[in-house]
Amino acid sequence: MVTLEPLRADHADALLAFERENRAYFARTVPDRGDAFFTPAGFAARLRALLDEQHARVCRFHVVLGEDGELIGRVNLMDLADGTAELGYRVGEQAAGRGVATAAVARVCRLAATDYGLTSLTARTTLDNQASMRVLTRNGFVRVENTTVGGQPGVLYVRRTLDGIGL
Repeated sequence: MVTLEPLRADHADALLAFERENRAYFARTVPDRGDAFFTPAGFAARLRALLDEQHARVCRFHVVLGEDGELIGRVNLMDLADGTAELGYRVGEQAAGRGVATAAVARVCRLAATDYGLTSLTARTTLDNQASMRVLTRNGFVRVENTTVGGQPGVLYVRRTLDGIGL
């Protein structure tokens, strides 16, 4: 159903188009990235910074591709350290409600354990993002505490391995 690819420089045009197309949709549940992010220069600078972080193995960024190879989402592992990382993801409006986010998170959880050597993941979502909460619980994440996300009330989730079994 979906394919994950590590973020590369040649994803730039498709990724910017995806972010622009879904800006208003994403802003309903997550803080907006700001106007500068959506300009060609601002986006190019941000992409270079992400690729630098990925090259340094501080973060692992992925694009989610649909059956026809179109970019339909992102799923990322940020701040890798001491066997843990923070999960972040977004799926475009056209792909929402079709299990894409659940499948993409499941795949990145497997990669986290098998390829990146991680033993736990955290994720945060706003309280009003029920769809994201369902994605996390379907993938074995457990709600651990209240937090804030971009100044909004939110929830922190954690997923740990059990007895060495991968994420």
